[in-house]
Amino acid sequence: MKFLLLSLALAFAATLSAADKKVIVMIAGKPSHGPGQHEHNAGIQLLKKCLEQGAGDQVEIKHHLNGEWPSAEELAQAASVVIYSDGGPKHPALEGDHLQQLDKEMKRGCGFLTLHYAVEPTIELGGKEFIDWMGGCFEINWSVNPHWDASFTEFPPHPIASGVKPFGTNDEWYFYMRFRKGMDRVTPILSAVAPDSTMDRPDGHHSGNATVRESVKNKEKQHVAWAAERDGGGRGFGFTGGHFHQSWANNEQRKLVLNAILWTAQADVPEQGVESTVTEADMTANLDLKPGQGLPEKEVKKKK
Repeated sequence: MKFLLLSLALAFAATLSAADKKVIVMIAGKPSHGPGQHEHNAGIQLLKKCLEQGAGDQVEIKHHLNGEWPSAEELAQAASVVIYSDGGPKHPALEGDHLQQLDKEMKRGCGFLTLHYAVEPTIELGGKEFIDWMGGCFEINWSVNPHWDASFTEFPPHPIASGVKPFGTNDEWYFYMRFRKGMDRVTPILSAVAPDSTMDRPDGHHSGNATVRESVKNKEKQHVAWAAERDGGGRGFGFTGGHFHQSWANNEQRKLVLNAILWTAQADVPEQGVESTVTEADMTANLDLKPGQGLPEKEVKKKK
């Protein structure tokens, strides 16, 4: 009898523990770009593994690959939604009624986090919502997407920066986002001075305008990752890096994003951040087939 009662007690405790976990819904976009670039499927699965490794006691992760969209029932359970995908008109959040589905969850306080190209909706569809949900977004003819070496040496006193040490990577670090007016409840997390070379391209939808060129010329710090809070207690995070899959091998970059996922889900970020390790095998797992590797060219989105 005592053994039966103990077993029931343990089972009940386990049920309570599972119920207390924050549900994270992670969405990977379809393959695009060349090998090792925009590896949405591999990146989401790697981050999922690392988050379970370092914070599995706090979260339950549901993930979707190749642009598959979660059910309304699953979204209703989400403490945070993470999207790593291509953006613009083909952003998975802009298809069908997905934006409306997300809006319903954001209004109840669900978190929202986007990685790399997924920080870019369109001005007509999603721009207003993304700025509301995560404090800012990439806006064509305003923001830019150059490749450059960014060095991050200082971090704000924010849970997302917990345990993160100075680091730098070469990436397609977008900057000059369209933020909320006055940076209302927006906290820059990663900022760096962009070199003049980032303005080498002629003006274009993604490459420059007089305003951003003046900002770079004046050596102003450019924000490439940021956190935001909104009415009702919801939280958002935008991260513009992640063009190269290899960037996730950087322990500090990976830790910062894992911290951010927890923070947007309103889970506890460990004092030293979310610890995780990746092996070479982890970094090569789940990579998409790209042109020249067996995937027809027509199935791969042309480089933006």
